[in-house]
Amino acid sequence: MRVFREDAMQLASTLLKERDTPSAHAELQAQVLVDAELKGHPSHGLQRLPRILSRIERGLIAPHSEGHATWRSSSFLKVDGLNGLGPVVAVSALEQLHERAKTTGIAIVGIRNSNHLGMLAYYVEWLAARGQVGIALSSSEALVHPYGGTRAVLGTNPLAIAVPTANRPMVVDLATGVVSMGKVHHHAANGLAIPLGWARDETGKPTTDAGRATKGAIAPFGGAKGYALATALELLVCAIAGSAMAPEVRGTLDMDSVCNKGDVFIAIDIGIQSDLMLRLATYLDLIRASPPSDANTPVAVPGDGAQVRRSEALIHGFEIAPKLWQGLNALNHTTQSLTKGHAR
Repeated sequence: MRVFREDAMQLASTLLKERDTPSAHAELQAQVLVDAELKGHPSHGLQRLPRILSRIERGLIAPHSEGHATWRSSSFLKVDGLNGLGPVVAVSALEQLHERAKTTGIAIVGIRNSNHLGMLAYYVEWLAARGQVGIALSSSEALVHPYGGTRAVLGTNPLAIAVPTANRPMVVDLATGVVSMGKVHHHAANGLAIPLGWARDETGKPTTDAGRATKGAIAPFGGAKGYALATALELLVCAIAGSAMAPEVRGTLDMDSVCNKGDVFIAIDIGIQSDLMLRLATYLDLIRASPPSDANTPVAVPGDGAQVRRSEALIHGFEIAPKLWQGLNALNHTTQSLTKGHAR
């Protein structure tokens, strides 16, 4: 079924506010989830909302918290998220980081004791929209096996970068696993097989069964190189944020444990130089204009596909599994009116 942004935002924010989430916090959390849907990444979208709601109800998420921030130096911010919603704690930190980077040129924050962020692109785009380069790192439970291994000991350890240009920013958002575990869960929830090479099952054998893969290990992307990057990011996040290492991380995929992963954001103030912004945009257009290997598929730069999908979804809506949409409506304590008439 097809759902429109306004209906999704209304339902998601209502569900959060019914569970004592302040209106501004509910809107932000809903926006991050719905933005993932618009960009064609349902693994980081509304399928995560029931888990968030349950974690609030169980006292594992403190919906009023924005975290406690302390400047360890002029450009290094440390944040204890105090179990707040991931987007709320992150954006509160980014607001401080953005202002400080205007003076120091670069500022970094390490966040611990916060909850799942959703797509990292949201946060680096937030900085890029304000004229700063944004870099984001995060950690997770042990979900990825090392190169040459079979057992999960690394996080998916995503990395996102946004660089502002005269046009829209160039945005990279990737996990260091072949896929995110959220995508594997999305396949499992919808009864879909996964491609061979994505993951191993709980016995360490390659599998196409998404359900078995959720109990096993995701492969690192790019073989030894992706594994090396994942390991470096694991150590960086732990060292900067003071968070747990992957084998001890809990709380992003369950409804039973306090979340103890880490997040790192870096803001770099490059100044709004119109000539530089134009040079960056011109270079990206040069890449797009380069000869494609398939005449029917033009060359794109990172982030192009997500922006095209988002623009189309804002007009035509986005696809969502009827079971998920109906399940979300069933959680609505106030009204069931969104079940009919708004999803088209």
